[in-house]
Amino acid sequence: MAAESTAAPPPAPGTGDTTPAPQEDHDRGRGVLQSIVSGSSLVAILAVVLSIILGGILIAFTDEDVAAASSYFFSRPTDTLAAAWEAASGAYVALFQGAVFNPRADSLALMFRPLTETLTVATPLVLAGLGVAVAFRAGLFNIGAQGQIILGAMFAGWIGFSWHLPFGIHLLFVVIAGFIGGALWGLIPGILKARAGAHEVIVTIMLNYIAINLVGYFLTTPFFQNPGSANPISPRLDETAVFPQILGPQFRLHLGFLIAVAATYGVWWLLNRSTVGFELRAVGANPFAARTAGISVTKGYVVVMMLAGGLAGLAGVAQVAGTEQVLTAGIAASFGFDAITVALLGRSHPWGVFAAGVLFGAFRAGGVQMQTLTGTPIDIVLVVQSLIVLFIAAPPLVKAIFRIDRKKTGNHKNRKNRKATVNQGAAGGAA
Repeated sequence: MAAESTAAPPPAPGTGDTTPAPQEDHDRGRGVLQSIVSGSSLVAILAVVLSIILGGILIAFTDEDVAAASSYFFSRPTDTLAAAWEAASGAYVALFQGAVFNPRADSLALMFRPLTETLTVATPLVLAGLGVAVAFRAGLFNIGAQGQIILGAMFAGWIGFSWHLPFGIHLLFVVIAGFIGGALWGLIPGILKARAGAHEVIVTIMLNYIAINLVGYFLTTPFFQNPGSANPISPRLDETAVFPQILGPQFRLHLGFLIAVAATYGVWWLLNRSTVGFELRAVGANPFAARTAGISVTKGYVVVMMLAGGLAGLAGVAQVAGTEQVLTAGIAASFGFDAITVALLGRSHPWGVFAAGVLFGAFRAGGVQMQTLTGTPIDIVLVVQSLIVLFIAAPPLVKAIFRIDRKKTGNHKNRKNRKATVNQGAAGGAA
């Protein structure tokens, strides 16, 4: 009888399916996002390993020596296998030397220079990835990091070359302006989502195109274009507005990397140690339950999109005030789109995003060395990154390939959840 009294009443005739199709699609998308974000780090690591293996196979298939040896494969198969191993291992060794450590360099500083290049390239990836990850944790797909990077770079660049202030103060204004520029560009989809129910994916994609064309236009106006230049490029930022190199002029690694580290810790603290972070995670887990608990879902959407945009704007600051030191139409490169992959690989956890950003920075920094030394097309790196996205989005496929027992994994998670529930109950009883 108790079970019957607590059961939900059946829907009235003709009202069994009252949820509109767009809401069903949004709920389904939220479920997919939550399954990706809540996946285990083991699957992410195995996805990277599997992508590297498949990338090595692709390198072997495109190598000329392997193709020549395969012509007599059935008479001497070991020649083909040896050539394939040499092609793949040689390419990845060159990638490592260009991204982490080069023992063939003339000095110790030059040996570690590839690592500094990796960290330099990883800086905007980490910052933009954090912006995407924060939105993911709140249940929103922030596909607009590319546009937010551009707006942050525009705001920061204009302050950098048009204002003339003392060192320290000038750089501080540049950083703040970049954050504000990205936050304002993230505010637009946040308000449209909260007030009008507009889907953030469509809005942010459209804003990307607007930002790309906007920076191209402004670089042809007197406000941004370098005087006396016919090219769409801004004046060089003042020395007081440029990030200093933290390891000296022989390395490109700049202060923006330390800002990325601080931002990673700040986002971790916000999500896991603050009331605002708890509310954002609650909105991402179940907005209906969060609203019932008294949490403003509309406010959460606006706040998280502003924060996501501001973090991506800091990536634009790292580009314009750190690496490039001028504003161009291609200032964002493809960092905004790669940030989505970084956030997915990092499972939307701040330190996971940081590690994923460094990994992708290594791919970018080492890809040039790989192509120079071995002739391997740099597009192989893009293929590996794409495969990572594919496997991250399909955890059951990775588990099936590596024969991971999903039942044991689920039982282990259930035991952890039960233990956490017991501990919370004990703490509540003690209180």
